[in-house]
Amino acid sequence: MKLRRRFALQAIVLVSGFLLSYLTYLLFTAYAREFMARPVFAPVNVALVMGIGQFLVVFALSWAFGRFSARAIDPLAERIRERVREEETVSGRVIR
Repeated sequence: MKLRRRFALQAIVLVSGFLLSYLTYLLFTAYAREFMARPVFAPVNVALVMGIGQFLVVFALSWAFGRFSARAIDPLAERIRERVREEETVSGRVIR
């Protein structure tokens, strides 16, 4: 149960972060055209920087997912696996 709660919380936080980022980009693109058209340097404007930023957000969230999983979810899953192995060993079944 604790494993499910942690995973659900992690998924909700990370998906919410992505949706917030993407919807912000989408709304700026649709309704703040003047802002998005401002040049940052030479031919690069705010829209392009924010578009590339979406890729960076996805990579950062993926990294955060892996890091949090390794630290908080994987140890719980390993404990469950060990408990199941012990129960199956006691019952006489062979485990691979």
